[in-house]
Amino acid sequence: MEARHATPCVEEAEVTVKELRAALTEAGITLPSLGLDPVSLAREAPCPLIELGRCSVETARRLAAVLR
Repeated sequence: MEARHATPCVEEAEVTVKELRAALTEAGITLPSLGLDPVSLAREAPCPLIELGRCSVETARRLAAVLR
C-alpha cells in the first residue's frame, strides 16, 4: 500500500494558501478559486498542489503589475 499525504504536508499547503490569500488581499487582488487542488489531494504523494484558479483579465493585469 502506498502512502497518502502526511497531515503536516496538507497543513503546510493550507497555511501557504492562507498566506498567499493575505498577501494578495494586501495588494488588492482576489483570486476567488484560490485553494488546494482537490485532484492532487486525492492522489498519493507528493504534497498537494495549490490551485490559483481562474480570474478576470483585469485581475491578471493587476497581479502582473504587482509581480513586476
